[in-house]
Amino acid sequence: MQADTSEPKAGGCLCGAVRYEIHGPLRDVVNCHCAMCRKLHGAFGAHSKALKTDIKLIADEGLKWYATSSIARRGFCGTCGSNLFWEPHTQPATGILAGTLDPPTDLKTIGHIFTAEKADFYEITDDAPQFEGSSEGKLEGDCL
Repeated sequence: MQADTSEPKAGGCLCGAVRYEIHGPLRDVVNCHCAMCRKLHGAFGAHSKALKTDIKLIADEGLKWYATSSIARRGFCGTCGSNLFWEPHTQPATGILAGTLDPPTDLKTIGHIFTAEKADFYEITDDAPQFEGSSEGKLEGDCL
């Protein structure tokens, strides 16, 4: 988990039609290599996570939601197309695409999930733990 939560973290889409603040801890980044993230992000999704109650939308006129499965929906900007959120229906937290956070994020990569579905045009070269599927809550902050 991110240590310094005294100041809210902010982020948003490329065009500014969606802006948000996080008023609480952010999980460090988990890189998801599943086929869905590959299609949405071009390679993998770098996801942080925060409690839904800690996320405050500052500007949401561009925010659109797409039900990508029976368990979750994804939030994106309908104006510029930026992918912003992964929101599971039954969990108290929302995944936040780490690249949409304003720097400095003070986050680090803590793991890789769904590596069995990874694209063939890159290698994972860091020492973070890798899981062929879900981490099943084994990474710090997974169970926010």
